[in-house]
Amino acid sequence: MITIHLQPHNPTQAEHRLQVQEGQSLMQAAVDANLPGIQADCGGLLTCATCHVIVPVEWLTQLPPMGGDEDGMLAFTAQTRAPGSRLSCQIMLTEALDGLRVTLPESQY
Repeated sequence: MITIHLQPHNPTQAEHRLQVQEGQSLMQAAVDANLPGIQADCGGLLTCATCHVIVPVEWLTQLPPMGGDEDGMLAFTAQTRAPGSRLSCQIMLTEALDGLRVTLPESQY
């Protein structure tokens, strides 16, 4: 099991801490946990941007490079794209990501 931390946009709200199995996407782990803030309308098919998260710079090097489709889809996020913006459906959870912290945007719509 690996631990993932998701911080709501409002820093006064408590973070969500998930214990998840390696090998699934961050989006799927959030959906399975009924986590508010990840809509995942397309179910991970990379045809929407409703699983947007912001990854701190110190974790970006641990992620695989962003593909062109993900990069293009990030143009459709409800919140302005940030330097660490990624789609959680494209972040596959591995042991190297144990302790990953991401921030949820203010809105997915």
